[in-house]
Amino acid sequence: MERRTRVRFAPSPTGPLHMGGVRTALYNYLYAKQNGGDFIIRIEDTDSNRFVPGAEEYIIEALNWCGIIPDEGVDSNGKVVETPSERHPHAPYRQSQRKPIYRKYAEQLIENGYAYYAFDSAEELAEARAKAEATKDTFIYNQVSRMSMRNSLTLPKEEVDRLLEETTDWTIRFKMPSDTVVKMDDLIRGHIEVNTDTLDDKVLWKRADELPTYHLANIVDDHLMEISEVIRGEEWLPSLPLHYMLYKAFGWEETMPRFAHLSLLLKPIGNGKLSKRDGDKMGFPVFPLLWTNSEGETSRGYREDGYFPEAFVNMLAMLGWNPGDDREMFTMEELVEAFSLDKVQKAGAKFNPEKAKWYNREYLRMKSDEELTDLLVPVLEDHGINIVECPKCALTAGAEFNVAGGDLEKHIFTKEYVQSVVAFTKERATFVSDFWTIASYLFVAPRDFERFGIKAGAAVEQAAEQKRPVDPRAKVYDDTLTAPYLAKDVDKFWKPEIVEMVMKVGGFIKGFAGEWTVEEVEKGIEEFIKGNEWPMGKVMNAIRLALAGSASGLGIADIVARIGKKETAARLESAVSKLGN
Repeated sequence: MERRTRVRFAPSPTGPLHMGGVRTALYNYLYAKQNGGDFIIRIEDTDSNRFVPGAEEYIIEALNWCGIIPDEGVDSNGKVVETPSERHPHAPYRQSQRKPIYRKYAEQLIENGYAYYAFDSAEELAEARAKAEATKDTFIYNQVSRMSMRNSLTLPKEEVDRLLEETTDWTIRFKMPSDTVVKMDDLIRGHIEVNTDTLDDKVLWKRADELPTYHLANIVDDHLMEISEVIRGEEWLPSLPLHYMLYKAFGWEETMPRFAHLSLLLKPIGNGKLSKRDGDKMGFPVFPLLWTNSEGETSRGYREDGYFPEAFVNMLAMLGWNPGDDREMFTMEELVEAFSLDKVQKAGAKFNPEKAKWYNREYLRMKSDEELTDLLVPVLEDHGINIVECPKCALTAGAEFNVAGGDLEKHIFTKEYVQSVVAFTKERATFVSDFWTIASYLFVAPRDFERFGIKAGAAVEQAAEQKRPVDPRAKVYDDTLTAPYLAKDVDKFWKPEIVEMVMKVGGFIKGFAGEWTVEEVEKGIEEFIKGNEWPMGKVMNAIRLALAGSASGLGIADIVARIGKKETAARLESAVSKLGN
């Protein structure tokens, strides 16, 4: 009989969920949805020493942000289910609440000769390791060494019974058979064979906390929850022989799930697994959400850094998988349709932080101007800009809008004004917050930069490729020589002979009688400068410096058409007053 597809993501709440863990959850989710099956969340919190408060909630919130919604294990309120129901028949889904289950199965292995009690103290194990190291060897608790250790295979039955009754530091270990070839199949890596003589007798259950180790708990739970495929990271590949042997020992070979071990996410430069240290060093997050540890230290998150969840998911999906063609952009629905384990690569996938930004930029450009405007409004309001839905109400309150819908003096703007800014700057943006960096001077005059925390030329500084190095003087507001104007641009473009031309252009704009559109304003300014046979580039750079605080940025006509005649004249006069002529 064909089994229903049931896969699980089983994280440990030992800290924030790494982006590699999110990818594992995503691949499980895509596989389940493609096959009309169930995606289950199970919390594996058997390692009580490493439990971190808040980690479980973080994991669930992170998956929810990504749109990776479980069918089972977590309720609609984002809580791990503790009581069985029709939708959640295998509750509880937190392993620490399933303690009584595991002891029974561990004892069953002992009864059938597949496990034994081990009474070795921590000191005795440390002594055994030290003796091995003294002979430049490595101690392994296995088929050979077990017979010289204190366990139920070497001690008299009376002593075993006494220790079980009187002590609490004993464990149950799996009894790995000698010289047996374990033959395994992996959906990604193919056929694998391992001889048991290379394996050790893993601990399965601990009397001290009455909790199982990962090996026993995940086998028992996968069996009871009818898991059909186990899709997990390659760090668990060395454990696969033991897990195969456990299924055989329990007599569950017929219902054993198929296994698929995913490659690691690798650091951008050099070799090795992608780590938080790499992100800290190179300036990118490795966690989906912001994380604050118990000491108050924070780690960046993709959500808080301004990434769209759909961009983050799309980027993760392509790290280690490809659709077999040159497509790079996929919605979640398209990923479900296209995903297959046979196109998941065996080799590790190198993470490229610039590619992550590329994905976000592409998704930003695909969004409508209306949606981006709604996303930008809170950013502007955080910077002290007032956006009004009702222009008439604002007029009643004393606002004086220009033709574009902005009151630059009172910093009040209509949503239509914001949308017009979004429409012609979205090709320059990667994140919604970039709109403020790119076009803050369409809302605030350079004379008010300091009050609004704006740094002249910030958009130029954050560009991937800077044409010129940034002058350090531009980074401080107490630069009495040039602030709030970018110092290097003042030095280069604000010349006495050009300033006079700038003021005459200002007079032309003030008296401009043509249609007040970007196209007409641009045409008029260029014809005026050409007609006077002035150097176009030098004049335009000086004008932009006066209007925007730096010589690089948006087009002159784009700025002038939005801020209006009155504000343009005021900014030109302010620049002359500050920088001289």
